[in-house]
Amino acid sequence: MNKKIQRTLALVAVAGLAFGVVATSSAQAAPKTKTVYLAYQGPLSGGEASTGIDEQNAVKYAIKLYMATNPKVKVELVSVDDQGDPSVAAVVAPGVGLNKKIIGLVGPAYSGATIASLPYYKAGRLPLVSPSATRVSLTDPKAANKSDYGKPVFYRIVATDDKQGPALAKWATKGVTSPKVFVFDDQSGYAVPLAGYVNAGLKKLNIPQVGTDSVPNTTTDFAGTIAKIKASGANVVIYTGYYSQGALFIKQLRDSGSTAIFGAGDGVFNSEFPKLAGKSAEGSRITGVSGLGDANPAVEVAFKKSMGVSSGVYAVESFDATNIFLEGIKAGKLSRNAMLNWVKAYKGIGVGGTEYKFNKHGDIEGDGFSGFETVNGVLINKGPVK
Repeated sequence: MNKKIQRTLALVAVAGLAFGVVATSSAQAAPKTKTVYLAYQGPLSGGEASTGIDEQNAVKYAIKLYMATNPKVKVELVSVDDQGDPSVAAVVAPGVGLNKKIIGLVGPAYSGATIASLPYYKAGRLPLVSPSATRVSLTDPKAANKSDYGKPVFYRIVATDDKQGPALAKWATKGVTSPKVFVFDDQSGYAVPLAGYVNAGLKKLNIPQVGTDSVPNTTTDFAGTIAKIKASGANVVIYTGYYSQGALFIKQLRDSGSTAIFGAGDGVFNSEFPKLAGKSAEGSRITGVSGLGDANPAVEVAFKKSMGVSSGVYAVESFDATNIFLEGIKAGKLSRNAMLNWVKAYKGIGVGGTEYKFNKHGDIEGDGFSGFETVNGVLINKGPVK
């Protein structure tokens, strides 16, 4: 979609939000029932939409369960589509920040979009709990770019890229005889630092990195990168961008005749990746998080029955993030300040048994990342990377 059109549509959406118009109504309630609003922000259209739709479905399910047993306070969901693009996020975030009816936001999903949104959410003291923004600087007070730091509004329930990078380095090279690794990124706010943590992980493992590249996230022809990979003699290629571009790359890499193992981070951790890449995705090694079916099979069965689809990526984290807010609403925290204090002091257990308690910078002690492999067009969980 043309960027000018994207921004125009985003401005229309923001205008609606500013006047209290919501995209999704979660339930019907009696006229005198108090209504509060939660938002979800992520890519709901564009090339990365599958991730946002998966996450938002888990948010909707959590709200649906809550409303079935807590009718006194009606919860409605505001859908905020940032397309996973920082430039779009910077357009939609101001309206969300100004709409004081929204007392909590699940997301943003992506790190770059989070950074672009933070000034508006800090100004409005809107509490955020992200299920999937993994960039370390978001919770690092010593970050080189001070505007990345999300305190006091940003919290997350996912492990950070300083844990993911070494895990990806280990998973992509596991069992490879004399691994020689080529690492490249898509120049995004997520991919560049993750590539750095991958490099650090390789160094710790004493595995040689034989080449690097950095290409714009709009790249569709990877001939230049593939030529560098072949010249380097790499037998493992690690990509730190997102799934839509990753699928294009792996198809072109395989068409070139390369049999190098393809590894990627959680930006590629999406069921759409093997669908888009087809047979070229077979054997790909991806780092991600356990699904709802792994965390709690009974909840997955109930989710599919209620929502009509299986849960997707980051369903556990999105469901748990929403429940942090819903528990706050149940406890009477019905303003932004009250909810922000609630999240800051929160202690609880997630759907898979994870204990959540935030440190002063907004992080939890994450369980790390699992290794997934594409087998017959499906990402198969091979267990935690150790």
